[in-house]
Amino acid sequence: MKRVEIPSRFFFSTPPAPCPYLENRLERKVVTLLAGDDPDHLHNTLSHAGFRRSQDLAYRPACDGCDACIPIRVRTGDFQLKKSFRRIWQMNSSLQATEAASVATEEHFTLFHRYLQSRHSNGGMVDMGFSDYKAMVEESPVKSQLVEFRKDDGKLCAVCLTDIMEDGLSLVYSFFAPEEKKRSLGTYLILWHIMWAGRRGLPYVYLGYWINQSPKMAYKKRFSPSEILTRDGWELLVEKSA
Repeated sequence: MKRVEIPSRFFFSTPPAPCPYLENRLERKVVTLLAGDDPDHLHNTLSHAGFRRSQDLAYRPACDGCDACIPIRVRTGDFQLKKSFRRIWQMNSSLQATEAASVATEEHFTLFHRYLQSRHSNGGMVDMGFSDYKAMVEESPVKSQLVEFRKDDGKLCAVCLTDIMEDGLSLVYSFFAPEEKKRSLGTYLILWHIMWAGRRGLPYVYLGYWINQSPKMAYKKRFSPSEILTRDGWELLVEKSA
């Protein structure tokens, strides 16, 4: 396996908790603080090792007897819009995308809360108040931004919190108007970031964890070509024939 050099630091493990993706399983995470002289470089290094960011922490699943969570990233240079993606891209071509500083607003929070109530009503985030949302968006020691998407009439319909890394973009969290189902906004936000990264010569878009056994997370393999982190390093994801 290709070795990833991680600067000496303290890692700790979280206590077991119910897995939000797979029934009857417990999750644990190994966590470290994104701190030091160069947190952006540290973040990039940890991302290469399969870590994700939440506020000022980097974490990676470390579940007993389970390795279902697989880090995945899209190769932007080789990515092409297949027919289903072209339809979604065209459907949302009128949306106005604006990059902004990672600053929480009441408008964004209202959409965030509506999204959670519609899509994740049983999840742990649904009880988040504005102060919790503000911490999620603003407490970042690394380069990050918000990208908001509006219709022609100015109505906000989607927001994505994105980290800007040395070799790509990392989608931290996105949310969108639940009534706009026909637009497939979740897919469109990923496509937009792939195109954005490709135009700027950034080779990857990091999508977090692919869980093939989870309907909520299995969709990520659709964005091909993509790479997954294996015991031998990052490798091209190749779907096995039935």
